Amino acid sequence: MGVVLRNLQRVVPLRRARLRRDVDTLRHILGIHKFDLGIICVDNRRIQQINSIYRKKNTPTDVLSFPFYESVYFQDLRPGKLPCPLHRDELNLGDIFLGVEFVMKQCQEESVDLHAALTAVTAHGICHLLGYRHETEEEWTEMLQREQYILSEFSRLTGRHTEPLMKRCGPDT
Repeated sequence: MGVVLRNLQRVVPLRRARLRRDVDTLRHILGIHKFDLGIICVDNRRIQQINSIYRKKNTPTDVLSFPFYESVYFQDLRPGKLPCPLHRDELNLGDIFLGVEFVMKQCQEESVDLHAALTAVTAHGICHLLGYRHETEEEWTEMLQREQYILSEFSRLTGRHTEPLMKRCGPDT
């Protein structure tokens, strides 16, 4: 199974080959390489539009995740537990929209490398696809710990230091 990586924005120059390699490394760390995954890179206008429609928040954001398994049939899925699809065509985790322009602005403000930030944001998005949430302090802590583990493994495997970007608890982060 594979990753579909689409760059639908033209605001920020993007090294897709590096992002694809980083996503493949994240998939390896999480043991999700048999699942399909969509990564769609968009600008502020598009991510704001999607955020407004699906989360009723009319602002741009860094990442939005749309899990394939967020249906009535898979409600008992626990965070981090991989789904057990019945058919081969259900080997799909879902789609992640990366607000590349939004992330770039954050990187400029905080002097962070864009591709390291995109890797961290993608890890965050994958955690959402795997059922992690951050609506409560407890959920936030659990998700942050998972991201720290993923990104420490990523750093170990690649030699590039990458940290989670999560800063606070709440449904808006």
